[in-house]
Amino acid sequence: MGSQGVPNATMAGHDDVGGAAKAHFVFVPLMYQGHVIPTVDTALLLATHGALASVVATPSNAARIRPTVDFARRSGLPIRLVELPLDCAAEGLPEDADDVDKIPFGLAPNYFRALTLLAGPLERHLRAHPPYPTCIVSDFCHAWTVQVAANLKVPRLSFFSMCAFCTLCQHNVERYNAYDGVADDNEPVVVPGVERRIEVTRAQAPGFFRAPGFEKLADEIELALAESDGVVMNSFVEMEPEYVAGYADARKMKVWTIGPVSLYHQHAATLAKRGNTTTAIDADECLRWLEGKEPNTVVYVSFGSIVHADPKQVVELGKGLEASGHPFVWVLKNPDQYGEDVRGFLRDLEERVAGRGMLIRGWSPQVLILNHAAVGGFVTHCGWNSTVEAIAAGLPVVTWPHFSDQFLNEKLAVEVLGIGVSVGIKEPLMWVAMKEIVVGRDVVEAAVRSIMDGGEEGEERRRKAVDLSEKARAAVQEGGSSLGNLLDLIKSFEMDVGGCTVD
Repeated sequence: MGSQGVPNATMAGHDDVGGAAKAHFVFVPLMYQGHVIPTVDTALLLATHGALASVVATPSNAARIRPTVDFARRSGLPIRLVELPLDCAAEGLPEDADDVDKIPFGLAPNYFRALTLLAGPLERHLRAHPPYPTCIVSDFCHAWTVQVAANLKVPRLSFFSMCAFCTLCQHNVERYNAYDGVADDNEPVVVPGVERRIEVTRAQAPGFFRAPGFEKLADEIELALAESDGVVMNSFVEMEPEYVAGYADARKMKVWTIGPVSLYHQHAATLAKRGNTTTAIDADECLRWLEGKEPNTVVYVSFGSIVHADPKQVVELGKGLEASGHPFVWVLKNPDQYGEDVRGFLRDLEERVAGRGMLIRGWSPQVLILNHAAVGGFVTHCGWNSTVEAIAAGLPVVTWPHFSDQFLNEKLAVEVLGIGVSVGIKEPLMWVAMKEIVVGRDVVEAAVRSIMDGGEEGEERRRKAVDLSEKARAAVQEGGSSLGNLLDLIKSFEMDVGGCTVD
């Protein structure tokens, strides 16, 4: 696949990094943190093993990942950043909507249309800046990259920052028309074509981008997936072998599981830079606070980079954490957006739990915290990055899904892997809650205690989590499945560098 149909290109001596690389992977992530972070990690992994990796980003995202890329380049890794401006005005967006946190409510479809305008600039850049790409690795959301790859005559892989269980369930629900005749979006149906009995609702798993305003994009994404030359996935086969095999069979294409990609980061310096968008808290400050705690006693609480919890929910969560009696680190995204009542509650809570609870406003060094010996559990929204990072750290989880793939990730953690306890949310809570669904303080307290206080069930969850962590770490080591897949991925898209020139 690697060199077939590729125009003549000079592959050496034209870039300060990767001049001698035989493979050049161009990564096009979706510009949301949950997609960008694992994409950059994957690019770093490929660069570590000799491939040139280019990461495409719009300006606000380029600013976020540049410290990580610059650190890697200074270390000698063949990785580079391709910054392309986003024409927000062309789709009726404010100029600062390049930052997804600033997309006006209801205009997300406009943002995705604006992204398609990157096709021409990306193709021109790749033609003008050798070495010529040998493969485009596109987030599965970017159907527009199909034409870019076709024009360049290079293969295109779909990148999933999620697991095979989720992608297979979503695929089969659509493939077998599981919701036909089901009028209620909250009526459960059995996912067809998987061995284990898994029930979902249309509200929880409607199919990728099956939402008002996204109908055309959803169809384009499905067509683009079907035309992919393969799939790269942030998972590892030992965790979900039947689902990896099932998705590869359903799509009739190769699936490279190369995760958990967060395990690329072995040093505090790179962990502290990973995904850092603010200087709200110093990583060393977190570590000093955790050093004073006994092993497996601290619960970490974070709902990721998108979720902004309802004000009433913030209060209930805080009171539940306080009542649990356990030390906790609680990450709050954009707390300044709350009214004075909530901000006052948070200040009072900090005073009451001084020394036992740490509140982080904004960004936190999540992987660094999860892997600290003091941390014994994770209250999570079940975004896949957070879920697989918890698995890599060997932690049981309290599952609190809000939208998108998070409900399926919860089912994987609770029903398949046996490492999670659910708070009972059954309906999606979008970026801003459209209805009042509040998990009470008593439920929060009970869920935290269930993963932190031991007992026969708690110990079994922890044992399973630790076992998965050991398998995850073995997968990325010499002889492991994920490292083997990574090396195979590079080999599959290498080009013979001898004598190639470009017009």
